[in-house]
Amino acid sequence: MPIDGRASGQGRVFQTSGDQHIEEHHHHYGAGTGSLLAPQPVGPRLPQGATVPDSVRVPLVGRAPGILRDRADLMERLRAAVTGPGGDVHVLHGLGGCGKTAVAHALFTEAVRDHGRVGLWVNASERISLRAGMLAVAGDRGATTGELAAAASGQRAAADLVWHYLDHSAQRWLLVLDNADDPTVLEEGGWLRTSPLGTVLVTTRHATSPLWRGIGSARHPVGVLPEADAAQVLCDLAPDAGTVESAQKVARRLGCLPLALTLAGSHLSHQLLESWSMDEYDRKLSEDSTALVDQGAAGTGSGQSRHLVGRTWQLSLDALAGQGLPEATALLRLLSCWAADPVPLSLLMPVARGEVDFGHLDPPLAADRVEPALRGLLDHSLIGMVEADGRRCVQAHGVLLDSVAAGVPEVQRGVLAEAAGRLLEAALPPDEAVPAETYTGWELLAPHVTRLLRAAPGKRSAVLMVRVARQMQHAGNFAGALRHARYAADAAERTLSGEHSVTLSAHDAEARALLSLARRTDAEALHRRIWTVRRRVLGEDHPETLWSCTGLAMAVRLLDRSEEAEQLLRQAAVTQRRVLGADALETFLSRSLLVLTLSALDKREQFDEEAARLLDDCERFLPPDHLSALMVRHNYGDALRALGRYAEAEPVARRALADQARVQGQDHPLALAALSLTARVAHGLGKYDEAIPALKELIERRERALGPEHPFIAENREWLAAWQAEAETQP
Repeated sequence: MPIDGRASGQGRVFQTSGDQHIEEHHHHYGAGTGSLLAPQPVGPRLPQGATVPDSVRVPLVGRAPGILRDRADLMERLRAAVTGPGGDVHVLHGLGGCGKTAVAHALFTEAVRDHGRVGLWVNASERISLRAGMLAVAGDRGATTGELAAAASGQRAAADLVWHYLDHSAQRWLLVLDNADDPTVLEEGGWLRTSPLGTVLVTTRHATSPLWRGIGSARHPVGVLPEADAAQVLCDLAPDAGTVESAQKVARRLGCLPLALTLAGSHLSHQLLESWSMDEYDRKLSEDSTALVDQGAAGTGSGQSRHLVGRTWQLSLDALAGQGLPEATALLRLLSCWAADPVPLSLLMPVARGEVDFGHLDPPLAADRVEPALRGLLDHSLIGMVEADGRRCVQAHGVLLDSVAAGVPEVQRGVLAEAAGRLLEAALPPDEAVPAETYTGWELLAPHVTRLLRAAPGKRSAVLMVRVARQMQHAGNFAGALRHARYAADAAERTLSGEHSVTLSAHDAEARALLSLARRTDAEALHRRIWTVRRRVLGEDHPETLWSCTGLAMAVRLLDRSEEAEQLLRQAAVTQRRVLGADALETFLSRSLLVLTLSALDKREQFDEEAARLLDDCERFLPPDHLSALMVRHNYGDALRALGRYAEAEPVARRALADQARVQGQDHPLALAALSLTARVAHGLGKYDEAIPALKELIERRERALGPEHPFIAENREWLAAWQAEAETQP
């Protein structure tokens, strides 16, 4: 019996008799009105475990900042992209927690509210969430249920479907692919493309993926906030917790990291049983910064790992381990033993060369895996490359290092601290009481030694701190030398004993810094105490006892007790010559100071004899530019000046000034002392036209190097006034 039927549009009419099986599939891209005639599920079938996002029109993120701080320049560039012709991909990259998603959220809000763009937000952290989100974007732009089901079940290319509908959207759009920390998720299947109808914004920790270069994206680093803006974030969230100044202290301690600031501000604003001020919170942070900060997650409405300071970076380390780089965890744990300051790559070279065995770490760190581990940490923005003092360095954020250190298994802490100490030990210059030459680069190691001593107090770390203090003393940073020496002494007394050799060495460095800062009475008292203990514990002839004898002599000489100084210096010099030798640098120092003391006592005959022997030995044993040779010539010139022998002193002083400025730099304290000597010799010769300009230059340079309050500067100003008055009376 014939059947009459009519089809319209894309319909079909089939007429048959008997049993027939008909299956027809139409794969096409329409304007959103097409259908699949074959039987299909009611909704799209996604991979097992996948869920369709509740929305792609609303950013499904944690608490966004009410006011976006500091990102004005970046927002201006992104705003221009959104309002422009389209077709751009912009990549925001940086450390986890630095605020990439907050910037994307702010741009998304503006694009929808102010510029009439359709905002589309997809979680790109995993393949499943990316696929589900992108298919939801296709549905938002007009794809039918049948098309989505076919794409979800693998019957058609999912990415092609999505980008077809994005390319044919009736409205211009902004697509945010958030948390794309594994770029291969976007690369596999071709999810990242461009379209003339919209702008794509990617947030990621992966700074160097070839995918970003291949797509021709514009990359924008997102870092921590400036201190003023970071403090304002805290004040935005907890306006009643304290002053801006107090907020700045908290911001500094948290390294101005936006995630940490958000959690801290939330904690402060949601307390019920306690109501801490910013200052109280700052004190609490010193006990356990990571754990305390994470308590603020409850107030942000999200407890996800990505929104917790203590867990956010573990996601990147887990990803690296999944890529075959577990060594990245070992390397970051090693870095967590040091400070959040630049770490010279040279510090890690002994590991990369196999000179230090790190096989006992868990996970191990083999020599040939250091370079890949570094590259992995850089790629995931866990560390950054910086240059400091002309050296290539890596640097990690302080809160990251704190959280990584807190997660180190207890059995590994001692192993890591010992390894970190050995590397610093190898990198520091020789530990010389009297330096043979000028060293550079050690300044970068000082904060790392401090961090290690704080985290793992003991003999090794205290010795390292004493070495740093001595280097600071040699470099003329007397305030820094005093601070580090005291820190080392306190730590050594707590962990070793008050009479341990390391403790006494730390106190010796402290006493010499005090003397350089013109705190002569304090220096004498400390030197005398050290000398007394060393004589009793080590004996009269021990090199360290003799070194203390010289230190005490320096102090009493500057306190105008030259007779006592002469006695101490003769005792030290004679014994040092016998025990250490005539060419020992400690012997040269004692003999040079003795010559200076004899001139102060006006013992001219003895002075000439001692000075002649000293200068002869100096030429015989020391190269001309040796630091001890420079010291000997300077002290000889100063002694001639003290005796009133200005004509003899003038060429010696001029050579001392030229040599010190050339070897140690014109602003080094010893170069400034040579400038002082030159000015005083010129004054003694009545050359006011040379003496007064030299003294003015000395005051200017010393104010920059030592600070305006240093006693030397007050003394120099008195000289200047007196010399100017004398000059006015000259014919």
